[in-house]
Amino acid sequence: MGKVTKMVVEVVDAHDLMPRDGQGSSSPFVEVDYDNQMRRTLTKEKNLNPVWNEKLVFDVADRAKLSNQVINVYVYSEEKSFHRRTFLGKVRIPGSNIVDKGEELVQSFPLQKTFFFNSVKGEIRLKNYTCLVDKEPDVTKGGGGGGGSNGVEVGTGGGSGSGGAADAAAGGGGGGAAAAAAAGGAAAAAAGGGTAAAGDGSGGGAASGKAEGGGKTLAAEDKGKEEKETNEEKQEKKEKPVLEMKTESKQHIHKQQTTQQPGKFIVEEKRPEPRPVIMHNVSSQPLDYALKETSPHLGDGRVRSVGGWVSSSERASTYDLVEQMQHLYVRVVKAKGLQAMDITGSCNPYVEVRLGNYKGTTKHFEKNPNPEWNQVFAFSKDRVQSSIVEVVVKDKEFVKDDFIGRVIFDLNEIPTRVPPDSPLAPQWYKLEDKKWDSKIRGELMLAVWMGTQADEAFAEAWHSDAAAMHSDGLVNIRSKVYVSPKLWYVRVNVIEAQDLLPSDKGRFPEFCVKVQLGNQMLKTRTLKIQSTNPLWNEDLVFVAAEPFEEHLVLTVEDHIGQNKDEVMGRTVIPMTAVEKRLDHRPINSRWFNLEKHNIIEGEQRKKEFRFASRIHLRVSLDGGYHVLDESTHYSSDLRPTAKQLWKPPIGILEVGILNANTLLPMKTKDGRGATDAYCVAKYGQKWVRTRTIIDNFNPKWNEQYTWQVYDPCTVITVGVFDNCHLQGGANDKASGTKDSRIGKVRIRLSTLETDRVYTHFYPLLVLHPSGVKKMGELHLAVRFSCSSMVNMMHMYTVPLLPKMHYLHPFSVGQLESLRYQAMNIVSMRLSRAEPPLRKEIVEYMLDLNSQMWSMRRSKANFFRIMTVLSGVIAVGKWFDQICRWKNPMTTVLVHVLFLILVWYPELILPTVFLYMFLIGIWYFRFRPRHPPHMDTRLSHAEAVFPDELDEEFDTFPTSRSPDVVRNRYDRLRSVAGRIQTVVGDIATQGERFQSLLSWRDPRATTIYIIFCLFAAIVLYVTPFRVVAVLSGLYVLRHPRFRHKIPSVPINFFRRLPARTDSLL
Repeated sequence: MGKVTKMVVEVVDAHDLMPRDGQGSSSPFVEVDYDNQMRRTLTKEKNLNPVWNEKLVFDVADRAKLSNQVINVYVYSEEKSFHRRTFLGKVRIPGSNIVDKGEELVQSFPLQKTFFFNSVKGEIRLKNYTCLVDKEPDVTKGGGGGGGSNGVEVGTGGGSGSGGAADAAAGGGGGGAAAAAAAGGAAAAAAGGGTAAAGDGSGGGAASGKAEGGGKTLAAEDKGKEEKETNEEKQEKKEKPVLEMKTESKQHIHKQQTTQQPGKFIVEEKRPEPRPVIMHNVSSQPLDYALKETSPHLGDGRVRSVGGWVSSSERASTYDLVEQMQHLYVRVVKAKGLQAMDITGSCNPYVEVRLGNYKGTTKHFEKNPNPEWNQVFAFSKDRVQSSIVEVVVKDKEFVKDDFIGRVIFDLNEIPTRVPPDSPLAPQWYKLEDKKWDSKIRGELMLAVWMGTQADEAFAEAWHSDAAAMHSDGLVNIRSKVYVSPKLWYVRVNVIEAQDLLPSDKGRFPEFCVKVQLGNQMLKTRTLKIQSTNPLWNEDLVFVAAEPFEEHLVLTVEDHIGQNKDEVMGRTVIPMTAVEKRLDHRPINSRWFNLEKHNIIEGEQRKKEFRFASRIHLRVSLDGGYHVLDESTHYSSDLRPTAKQLWKPPIGILEVGILNANTLLPMKTKDGRGATDAYCVAKYGQKWVRTRTIIDNFNPKWNEQYTWQVYDPCTVITVGVFDNCHLQGGANDKASGTKDSRIGKVRIRLSTLETDRVYTHFYPLLVLHPSGVKKMGELHLAVRFSCSSMVNMMHMYTVPLLPKMHYLHPFSVGQLESLRYQAMNIVSMRLSRAEPPLRKEIVEYMLDLNSQMWSMRRSKANFFRIMTVLSGVIAVGKWFDQICRWKNPMTTVLVHVLFLILVWYPELILPTVFLYMFLIGIWYFRFRPRHPPHMDTRLSHAEAVFPDELDEEFDTFPTSRSPDVVRNRYDRLRSVAGRIQTVVGDIATQGERFQSLLSWRDPRATTIYIIFCLFAAIVLYVTPFRVVAVLSGLYVLRHPRFRHKIPSVPINFFRRLPARTDSLL
């Protein structure tokens, strides 16, 4: 086995670091950057003289070129509450200073600045050297030998005893890749690199992990020096499987740089992977929930999937974002002149298509010698176990089916069809008997060819992986494309009514109008008037879908008593007769007669229709709105209903649904776990459903779909589900089972670069009552192509929603109610398709219950607000340090900048915008290279309490016991009490401002107005620049001129009265 060169940077300690947390201390950690490889140490909390003794290992591509390279060592202070880090200093080490192992010495380096304005002090001690180690085997091929993982040591001890992974890399254990996996650097593992896992510096000891797959235990102990291994130890290592270290740690990755804070390590058996993957954990959540970049072989190999851009002219086919899957297609069209095989002279023919152990069967026809099937069978080439395909025609009988004839094809002679070639024309074939005799009467029309999943016959074909399914359930496993119904807002403006005739004329009637459209019902306010001509002038809004199936029913009622209403009349308006409008201009109103039903008793019961009164309405279908059926935060379509108002598309979205990995069992079949997975993708009005892969925890779909994009600020949702309706027919309806959700992925198009192919494994995360759970991984290939960059840039300047939402907006309550009705209509219409897209699928994809109360979501939103405000708080702390002269040089420079801006105020705005421009240019190098995904820590799904999860999954209204509801109510009262206190404090400060001139405190108001008079005189005679300079210098004055007691203005303000003393 060959040797590879590793470089080890041992971070020993640091002294006299700059305090950065505002409390006289820092929480430092060290990052080392070499040749696009980045490693980091543990964070030492509240320590200006930290001790690490950690070894960080790097790959060296060419030892001869090391002298021309530079190693950058950065020291930062981590502020976990604000999820940011502060610069403490850096060191640049020339590669010529790196020595071989055995010659290394501890060196002290003074920390240096990056910019002139940085405040840096202190020094850091490092030890740098190179060593040769055995080249590790390729872990991506799933090999079990090599023993490299047994050389991994996870150091948990302090002093010179930590650095086990570095010793493993330097001592010839061959465990570089496993060490990289132990440290959480999957990118380094894929490249064969090594990363040291450092200890916490708190004491000596050995780290041990338990193998999840085989239940084995790995114990690693750092001895601080190299020891030669015996032949028995090497042989024992070779017999152990390759192990991978998983870490529940924080990791930040930009480009191919890894920043890690080690945590708890777990050792598990390495599963074989077909290709290397690169972890991307931008939001510091566990590695198991991180995004993984892949390099699949897409299309014909011309598509570069890792960071690759492909122009439309280079695309080979419409199926270039999936891996090609070869299938053998057999189309059985029809037969003629079949021979009768029974004594009755009739023939009940059907066809069997056999390929090895797989057999597909057509339906049979009763007493028909010339049947027509027109059915396609698809056999996966990966499962072909025979060199011939046999097509047999049989006569169905009660006891044993009779053989009529057969046709046999050699697989080596079957032609290949590549779309967009025209379909292969079927041909007539003479039937032969089992002895290859062609004297049998009858012919069979067939077409046999080799193709891929891009073939038009793929979606409707019978597939060999569903051979064990009943024919009634085949329709439920096919791939389909659905289109959401076209939704309209129906606006009913109830203006007035005339000549209403209440039965009791001795009282004041109480009139109201009820309007019903399908399952939706709204009513106007109740008017208690003396007149019989009530005037409402109210708008009631409903949701309707084309084609219109319901009528609009209006009923005028008189409220007589409790739970008792008298119908004054009703009218029915067909939706097809309602006028459509595209803008805010009102349409003409109309009078409608109210029909009142009187039942007359007599010899014959009959209804007499009497036109007693009429109602004045303005009814319209508003096409200028977008009917919201999704949350506006991740909507996939923002176009208005009326097609006349649509803008041209700006691009194309292509999604390749490749496969899924390590799905969990969702149900039990024959005493074992099983999963029948399929995917549903939703963007705009188009829904797609892949075919169901039967009984497979690693299903491969390799199906590609395309959508037109009208707005880049939209989101595509892809969900994975378990099919529980494989029996088909009445069995599924009787069982009442629902398809189980496995997980979903959202991708925002605005985060994608145009014409780039993104291929990643997305974790499928689902929140259960027991906590967050990873259900598997979904492999997607995504490409967003832009047809006009100018049009796409222009979209960022137009309103997000159609203009009717701003000219005549709905209230928040109306939008939520209308969205709920729209989701019900969409789910009802799609559930009537064949195969149905069931209600539970649509509700999960559209996030039906996203507005329900959740303590977990409330916490997540609160910390999101704190993260947004962290920048303002950080600026405030920095300004406070400037005012207190923590760094005199920086404070002096701020004084100079302040005086320049005061003397030349025309430079203020250019300076601000130039500063933001430079910040944007600086952050360009750290821009995200991968689409965002579900973040468990941002969602507060990891540390949530069980009772909070139980409350989140509770029904509405609640189904829990009174004691549980009482406890939750008390907890909510305590939270609301804190919010109430904060709101009261804010109101108090506002009332104090109002009391400055309200004379509620006459002495305070007198002092304030006299101060205002003198201030007006002084500011009038004093130039503004002088006032600004004096004010700024006063705020930035030296601490020796400051006092810890509050200033006079603050004391005066706090003494002002508020209205708290008037509260009960």
